[in-house]
Amino acid sequence: MSFELMASMMCANYRNLEDEVRELERGGIDSFHIDIMDGRFVPNFAMSLNDLRCIRGLTELPLDVHLMVEHPSHTIELFIANLRPGDTIYIHPEAEYHPSTTLQKVINAGITPGIAINPGTSVETVYEMLRIVDKVLVMSVNPGNAGQMFLPYVGEKIQRLLSLREKMGFEVYWDGACGADKIKAYAPQGVKGFVLGTTLLFGKKGHYGDILHGIRQMHIA
Repeated sequence: MSFELMASMMCANYRNLEDEVRELERGGIDSFHIDIMDGRFVPNFAMSLNDLRCIRGLTELPLDVHLMVEHPSHTIELFIANLRPGDTIYIHPEAEYHPSTTLQKVINAGITPGIAINPGTSVETVYEMLRIVDKVLVMSVNPGNAGQMFLPYVGEKIQRLLSLREKMGFEVYWDGACGADKIKAYAPQGVKGFVLGTTLLFGKKGHYGDILHGIRQMHIA
C-alpha cells in the first residue's frame, strides 16, 4: 500500500536548512510541508515567506503550504507567486469571510487547492467546499505548535471525510501527532498522506533515509 510522507519543515534544524532539505530529498520524502503562522489565527509564529522561497529554490519536490493566518485572501498572491503547478496551498475556512473566493484564486493560478480542518471544526461546516478542493488536511491536534497530544475524537471526523472523498473528489491528509500507530491504522482506510514532525522524523537518531524507509516498510494490515 502506498501513501505519501510529508516533512514538517518547522521541525527541521534551521542551522543547516539546506542540508536538511537535501537529506530529506535523498531519503525519499514526497513533499515539504511549510507551516505559515501569523501569531493571530494561531498563538505562535512559524515559517515565513522567505523560508518558503528558500526551500522552493532548493528542491524540485512539491511544497505543501499550510496557511494558519487570518484572512489569507489579503496575502494569498504573495504565496502563489513563489509556487509552481504541483504545489498545494491549504487555507482554514474559518479564517476567511469568503473562503471559496480565496480558493478560486489558488485554482486560477494552477496551484492545488486544499482546506485544513481544525479539531473543533465539523465536516458539516465545510461540506460545500469539499467539492472545489483536491486535498483536505485534517488537524489531529490544535494548530500552532509541534509535539501536541492527539485528540481522539478526530478519528470519527476522518471516517466521515473518507466516506465522502470519492463522491466529492478529494484526498484526505493527516497533520499532527503522527505516530506509527496512526499510519498503520489510517493508511489502509484511505488516508492519502501524513505530515511527519517530531513524533516520527525529526530529532531522531539515524539518517532520514533510514527513518523514512522504516516507515514505508511497516506492516500495514
